[in-house]
Amino acid sequence: MTDTNSEAPRRRRLARIDDIARLSGVSAATVDRVLNQRPGVRAVTVQRVLQAANELGYLMDGTLPAQALKPWRLGFLLPAGTNRFLNMLGRLIISSQDQLASFNMRARVDHIESLRPDLLAQELLRLGREVDGIVFMAIEHPAVREAVDVLADRGVPTVTLISDIANTRRIAYVGLDNRAAGRTAGYLIARFIGNRPAQVAMIAGSLSYRAHEEREMGFLHLFREEFPDIEVVGLREGHDDEANNYRQTKLLLARHPRLAGIYNIGGGADGIGRALREVGRQRDVVFVGHGLSPDTRAMLLDGTMDAVLTQNPQASLMDCITIFSSLRAGRTVQEAAMRARTELIVRENLP
Repeated sequence: MTDTNSEAPRRRRLARIDDIARLSGVSAATVDRVLNQRPGVRAVTVQRVLQAANELGYLMDGTLPAQALKPWRLGFLLPAGTNRFLNMLGRLIISSQDQLASFNMRARVDHIESLRPDLLAQELLRLGREVDGIVFMAIEHPAVREAVDVLADRGVPTVTLISDIANTRRIAYVGLDNRAAGRTAGYLIARFIGNRPAQVAMIAGSLSYRAHEEREMGFLHLFREEFPDIEVVGLREGHDDEANNYRQTKLLLARHPRLAGIYNIGGGADGIGRALREVGRQRDVVFVGHGLSPDTRAMLLDGTMDAVLTQNPQASLMDCITIFSSLRAGRTVQEAAMRARTELIVRENLP
């Protein structure tokens, strides 16, 4: 009769470093460094090696060393400024520490001056020395791409949030299909205006954000393809700032008296709403924007805004957590990464 109580010690005696290396997909030298708690191995690899060792019964009593129990440190790098959706997202992350702790993670939020790629690149590299993974809103620029790839070489995975970046080794993007979002905004404005000649305009944060550029392209193509009688009279950049957006809207209204619609591609919606109310055109100019926040909610309620396209901030945070959890467990990130669902909010379906 087999003594089942002796099976676990037997597995511990038989399991070798080479077995752990094969199961975890790393070299025997890396396994040795991890088991002897020597530095120089990235956090995700440490987790994979220790889990393999535990599964093979190599670790006594099935316990993991203290380094395996150490929470993963996530850093969220968000633009500073008056974008109320981003500010709301930052507060949500800070208030979700208990939820993060249930996944053995903790998070910090750093804000930087937006639209400065050199500063973003520097902050990514600085933050990468202090955390195990980074989530950030990307700017399309060679310096930022280089920083992302340097972090990948150092074993610090990065996830882009809301706005992606091309040709880098970031591990995932959490955000909308922004070209589709721009087309959706255009379709809504055109349907609200109706079948008549009209003029519409766009206000972007900055086209340095890939998200804003893709939204612009989707918007323009929709009108060229489907509504040629509606003229898109211009694109202005307000840098997601309420005061800038207020000034840009006043200029648009002065130069284009027949303006019938405005698409706010980025943040700072309250500045646009204030300008529309000042000239008494909040009821006849169709106003569509992004990000459900206290200001856009209030403008939906009073009729200044007609529709808001948004992504659920809680769901976006959970997507980030799922991605890093999968990475830590050695699963492919593609299994965890999902494109955020675009939510269309009007006054009648406000949550």
